[in-house]
Parts: sequence; C-alpha cells; structure tokens
Amino acid sequence: MFLISLRGFAEIEMGDRAGVLEVNLIEARGLKDMDFAVKMNTYVVIEYGNQRQTSSVAKGQGTKPVWNETFKFKAEYPGGEENKYMLHLRIMNTHKILDDDVFVGQSTIFVKNLIASGTDTGKAGLRSAKYRVVLQDQTYAGEISVALSFSVNS
Repeated sequence: MFLISLRGFAEIEMGDRAGVLEVNLIEARGLKDMDFAVKMNTYVVIEYGNQRQTSSVAKGQGTKPVWNETFKFKAEYPGGEENKYMLHLRIMNTHKILDDDVFVGQSTIFVKNLIASGTDTGKAGLRSAKYRVVLQDQTYAGEISVALSFSVNS
C-alpha cells in the first residue's frame, strides 16, 4: 500500500480496495438437538473481522431452521493477515429455562479468494453452498446453507 499526494487534493490511499461482503444466510439442516423438551429456537452470530451481526431467531423450527436473511460487512483486499478473511457462523439456541443461550455448532468459511476475485472484476459471488456444522467436540452434525458475494465500492 502506498499514498499519492496530488497538489490541492487529499492523499489517496492506493493498494487496498474496499467493498461489501454480502452474506445470505439461508437455512440449516440436520443440527444436533440441544433442547430435548421442545423444538429449538436457533439464531446465528456472524462475524467477519471485528464486525458482528446476529440473525433473527427461527422460533420452533428445531433442527431445520430457515432464516433467509442478508447481512453486509465492510471488507478490503489485500488486507494482510490470513485469518482476516474468515467468516465465522456460530449457531446458538435460545433457552427459556437457562439464563445462557446454548451453543449448537459453528462453520467457518474462508472468503479470501472471493474477495480477491471481486476486487479484480468489480463483483464476484458464490451460489448457495452447504458448509459443515462443527460441534464443540470437533465432530460434524448438520450443515448450514449460505450464499456469498463481494462487490467493490464505486
């Protein structure tokens, strides 16, 4: 990254391209049931870098929740650290009896190639894909469907 200073103009930062990473959270299937008495009420905490957003709660949908929600995150390329390009999806179950919500599982999606491609072409996307849900004991239980896109700010 370098700076260009033009007479009479502010410095312009060159090298990094900023844009929007769009996450379309679709559904999950085959989740491990964490609430045996009633159907689970799940939601997803989505984190990209230091940004965090939370989906709505899929009330009473149990192990097959559907969200169909879209979230937008600021992103840039190149950005240095490899772990910066990790999109973390943490599935949680609201629990009426316990004070704390219960961890159901998580998925991590590496989005560096998507952002790099979008930086080169202006926009790039990945159709809906299924990602494995990992439990606390590192086994798999179910999958979460997500579509992704990245577009450069004009």
